[in-house]
Amino acid sequence: MLKGHLDMIVLAALSAGPAHGYAVIEEIKRRSAGAFDLPEGTIYPVLHRLEEGGFLSGRWMTADSGRRRRVYTLTRTGNRALVERRAVWKKFSDAIGGLLGGTRPRENPA
Repeated sequence: MLKGHLDMIVLAALSAGPAHGYAVIEEIKRRSAGAFDLPEGTIYPVLHRLEEGGFLSGRWMTADSGRRRRVYTLTRTGNRALVERRAVWKKFSDAIGGLLGGTRPRENPA
């Protein structure tokens, strides 16, 4: 069900601020109330692809524990893409809501 939406989900998670891969996973899990508990093998390829595409910038940092981590930040391009994808998702969500019995008024045939 998430296929095709992972880029938007990762961009949305990073809209909260810079984060390393595991923190992105935790942010997605937290913001989805546990519905999306995604494995590292799913998220890291998305982070790399988004960075290569210019949607994210990454830099290596050393944590207090001494462990090196790559921290990702949304770029302007990434922010614009997230805004656009949110708008597309809103239209899609509204259309599905209408199909499944939402409150969208039904047009009378002419």
